[in-house]
Amino acid sequence: MAPPRFVIRLLAPQLSHPRGIGGRITAALMNRSNARMNAFTVDALGVREGNRVVDLGFGGGPNLVELSRRVGAGEVVGVELSATMLARAATEFATLVASGKLRFLAGTIESLPLEDGSVDALCTVNTVYFWTDRDRAMHELGRVMRPGGRVAITFLPSEAMEKIGMPRSIFRYTPREEVVAMLTAAGFVDVQALSAPHASDAWCCVRAIAPAVH
Repeated sequence: MAPPRFVIRLLAPQLSHPRGIGGRITAALMNRSNARMNAFTVDALGVREGNRVVDLGFGGGPNLVELSRRVGAGEVVGVELSATMLARAATEFATLVASGKLRFLAGTIESLPLEDGSVDALCTVNTVYFWTDRDRAMHELGRVMRPGGRVAITFLPSEAMEKIGMPRSIFRYTPREEVVAMLTAAGFVDVQALSAPHASDAWCCVRAIAPAVH
């Protein structure tokens, strides 16, 4: 059952950019309520041993430990625009950071702080609503991915956002077909919109492969 609409409206600004104690509380709540969504995204990404993986807009960091486990001797990079979430993660995941398996960078999808062709896999959950320039986002995504790299973008499509009353002043309603079209136009291949496995879950995950030759 979705929370009351007045609760949604109170949480909405923190969902787009978590700040302060309210952001920390919201992140903890989302970690719990989106557990299946996050687990599905990690599985869909198909991370391999030795990969360099990016978790974009990681928020409360629910996927960071599992991604770090799956990459083995590889590296997980958490990219986040919220200073509150970056500070929280640096403390919570200090052991993984010290081991060299995990690091954090401030950034957005429109300006990824990553080298060209340096990423094997990238996932992002519940961020697409907040992208300010989608053409630029696709350019950056294509720039940082290695040939054959994998992308998983998971979100609530328009009909689900409408049903629970997410405020359009903060969230850009996005049909799954739009995400498929964006990735296809950017040159990604094998673009698939995967539905949630449980009937009670309304989210979808769009998975794609970076072209073999840029």
